[in-house]
Amino acid sequence: MRQLILLRHAHAESAGAGEDDAGRPLSETGRTEARDAGKWLREHGAHPDRVLCSPSTRTRETWNHVDVELGSGLAVQFEPSIYDATPGALIALADANRDAARLVLVGHNPGLEQLLALMHSGQSGDYRGMPPGAVAVLGLPVDAAIEPGIARLDAFWWP
Repeated sequence: MRQLILLRHAHAESAGAGEDDAGRPLSETGRTEARDAGKWLREHGAHPDRVLCSPSTRTRETWNHVDVELGSGLAVQFEPSIYDATPGALIALADANRDAARLVLVGHNPGLEQLLALMHSGQSGDYRGMPPGAVAVLGLPVDAAIEPGIARLDAFWWP
């Protein structure tokens, strides 16, 4: 089995008038959530082989805090397509990185929670299950293409 780890960015500051959404930093609560997510990943032996991250400030900061606790030291690949990604776009990205035994996608809702639902149950619908800072660990067959209903939910954590 290989694993796909979905990490939603932690709580961010609200955007002020005229401020760019992509530039919103984590709040103090979010920084704590991200460190706690990193501790959880470390305690569960979930050390990634590759990290793909949305380039937004809050996702970058989330991964930085996670990695301080996890200690992976991996070079992060920033993928602009993750920012407003649909589940289909995230599936294509994960499939293109199938050589990674444990891939982390750091991103946003609704894309991540819809991807989680689609891969686990085969349907995305109105599923709302990835709160800020949440981590979902999905088990996937090694050689299979990613498609609806193929994944096993190995673990789920939220702050």
